[in-house]
Amino acid sequence: MTSGRLIAVVGPSGVGKDSVMAGIHDAIPQLKLVQRVVTRAPGLGGEIYDGVSVAEFEAMVENGAFAVHWSAHGLYYGIPITVKCQLNKGTDCLVNFSRKALSEAAAIFPRFKVLNITAQPSTLKQRLVARGRETDEEIAARLAQASNPLPADLEVIHLSNDGPLSQTVALGVALLQPESV
Repeated sequence: MTSGRLIAVVGPSGVGKDSVMAGIHDAIPQLKLVQRVVTRAPGLGGEIYDGVSVAEFEAMVENGAFAVHWSAHGLYYGIPITVKCQLNKGTDCLVNFSRKALSEAAAIFPRFKVLNITAQPSTLKQRLVARGRETDEEIAARLAQASNPLPADLEVIHLSNDGPLSQTVALGVALLQPESV
């Protein structure tokens, strides 16, 4: 059996990664959404995640609970090691990722792909303000990082999310249809 694809969804804050991922999952239900562990208080909207304290996260790192982990914007993020079980069963997995962890993940996962979601700076700012999770300074910092390049030598699929979400999802579904093996 061929292992599943790990599809890392990246893009700047406010680009709509979680909304696009949910829409793609609704259209391709066999595509598993991987729930991240984040050192963020639960219930802040956006993605569904397992919220833990920094101390809990550090203990999880020590115990090998993550396939990949990183820090960004003052938070820690981890992809549970259980994703490897899903991939070994041949299940394609979709996960919200960080650009800075892509090279490490590409070295770990044999069928690794990147879905890079983009949007215009004005769109990003409007969405960040609307979600109400960051201060003006934090929004400015996130927008400053929006144009950071992806690491070279990765298989990347680019997807714009400036238009209607339904249009973005439809194109994403077309680009990510399960491959025949």
